[in-house]
Amino acid sequence: MKYIVLVPDGAADYPLDELAGRTPLEAARTPQMDRLAREGRGGLVQMIPPERPPGSDIGNLEIFGYDSRVHYTGRSPLEAASMGVDLGPDGVAFRMNLIYSEGDTLVDYSAGHIESEEAAELVAALAGALGRECIRFYPGVGYRHLLVYDNGPEDLVSYPPHDIMGESVAAHLPAGPRQEEIRALMEAAGPILTAAPVNAARRARGAHPANAIWLWGSGRALSLETFGARYGLRGGVISAVDLVRGIGKSAGLEVIEVPGITGYLDTNYEGKAEYALQALQDRDLVYVHVEAPDECGHNGDSAAKVQAIEDFDARVVAPILEGLPDLGPCRLLMAPDHRTPIALRTHSRDPVPFVLWGAGIAADGLEAYGEQAAEKGSMQVANGHRLMEYLIEN
Repeated sequence: MKYIVLVPDGAADYPLDELAGRTPLEAARTPQMDRLAREGRGGLVQMIPPERPPGSDIGNLEIFGYDSRVHYTGRSPLEAASMGVDLGPDGVAFRMNLIYSEGDTLVDYSAGHIESEEAAELVAALAGALGRECIRFYPGVGYRHLLVYDNGPEDLVSYPPHDIMGESVAAHLPAGPRQEEIRALMEAAGPILTAAPVNAARRARGAHPANAIWLWGSGRALSLETFGARYGLRGGVISAVDLVRGIGKSAGLEVIEVPGITGYLDTNYEGKAEYALQALQDRDLVYVHVEAPDECGHNGDSAAKVQAIEDFDARVVAPILEGLPDLGPCRLLMAPDHRTPIALRTHSRDPVPFVLWGAGIAADGLEAYGEQAAEKGSMQVANGHRLMEYLIEN
């Protein structure tokens, strides 16, 4: 048996007036996802436990089959694992966003979705000016980067920058024991970034400069029982997002490198499908994550979110379904990790629609893939980490 997990990040939403009372999932043309719903069984799943914040780290950890209430140590350790950064016994990892602020207002959590090449120059400048033996900077993808602070503060309250766009920087700075150390790093980074040639070029062409950093999501290294030990399967993960790749690596899955994947609307959708099918030639499972719908939700752009969902359907789901007959018996799970409602421009903990499809899974009468349709599904699941069991063991 071959297994495929498809995750359209943040695709679930609320009904919108501009979409005639439909959600983006319901408004989008998604013949392949609707086919999966009609031929499979599903419903709504509570992906985010009440004890946890509604983030992609929590949601994806649950989809991978790990109870986040037991295994979660923070977002940044997952990203460190993806980047091959060994935190050791002392390292405290922080997610470091390159952001754009004006005065005390956080304007853009992604600095205009800065490209990785430009961002790497800025991270190098920060490392040269602020790095020490105990404080290390690591470049990531786009606006997403990593800071490791040996024996640094770890019990801080921090805010994802995509949750506080348009709000006060000062009111949302990391708070807790030794907060002054992290705040000092954030303050010191500003002049370095502002003076960087990369940002002069960005300002000249009308792009948001990355004039500040935002440190959040701290934690120490996590330890997971491997996927092979738990399920006896060998698998891979495809994602542009470090935290998803990090969960996969921590679970003993291979990170499959796909050229041209960006974590945004311009990602290489077709490449993800092609490499997923190739991976299944000699692996049991592949986990395919697409970030674009989530980014559109954070941007509050309903038209772009509809387009991202339609692209996911036509350019990822369709070619995967076309290629599956060559692989023998298969099963598929499709679910977002959380909702990213346009109206909120951040994540919510509402349940999300899911579908199980494939060999040995009988249809339960779902008419389409969407939030309202899923309310009538035969499976209403209280814990997201159970979905992997249903996919593999039932």
